[in-house]
Amino acid sequence: MNWSDDGIILGARRFGEGGLILDVLTRTKGRQSGLVYGGSSRKRKAQYEAGNTVSLSWTGRLEDQLGRFELAEASRERAARVLDDATALAAISAITAILRGALDEGDAAGSSVFEASELLLDQIEAREVWPALYVRWELGLLSALGFGLDLEECALSGENDGLTHVSPRTGRAVRGSEAEDYLVRLLKLPDFLITSTAPVTPADISDGLKLTGHFMEERLFGGMNRGIPPERTRLVARILKPSQGAL
Repeated sequence: MNWSDDGIILGARRFGEGGLILDVLTRTKGRQSGLVYGGSSRKRKAQYEAGNTVSLSWTGRLEDQLGRFELAEASRERAARVLDDATALAAISAITAILRGALDEGDAAGSSVFEASELLLDQIEAREVWPALYVRWELGLLSALGFGLDLEECALSGENDGLTHVSPRTGRAVRGSEAEDYLVRLLKLPDFLITSTAPVTPADISDGLKLTGHFMEERLFGGMNRGIPPERTRLVARILKPSQGAL
């Protein structure tokens, strides 16, 4: 059996003498892995950094067995472009770790988040842009994997304007004016998650990360009896550092 596709590298580990097993998210076949002979050589190491996009061909006897990858040159080398930006590097680590943890290998459904992941990674050099994209990406990932939030209308009144909070239990949006007695129990809903043209402040990013982080921990990873990846925790700490300044 064989197939060809584009893939985002999610990680790699050594195998035997000079070999490398690559973990990738492909455009059409979901998360896949394969052996690259000679992949651990110093000359080829940069090509296989997590977050890079590569064109690859997979060959194997059976679909569910470890096959062999043949790779062309990376079409996008991302980590190499942000070596002096620790927060951007942390973002690449978080994105790839979340995808490794959230997607089952061989499940083609994982390809539903390929384009959004590519878009986010392509903006990783734009410090003023990608944090908001990252929050939207986490929200989209939850939706793609069946854990989407209902941000269309107020759970109490049915109105679709003035939405300010989300119930941590149901994932449904509410108007703050309709739930004044319960606000301390609710998660803030930043405006940029429901209005694409809304301005984004550091406080909005903080609120967005708390919102998506809660549901990723409780619904996505909690449902698999796993903790949220530590790479995500480290990224959030870096983004929210006061020294990082305005977005």
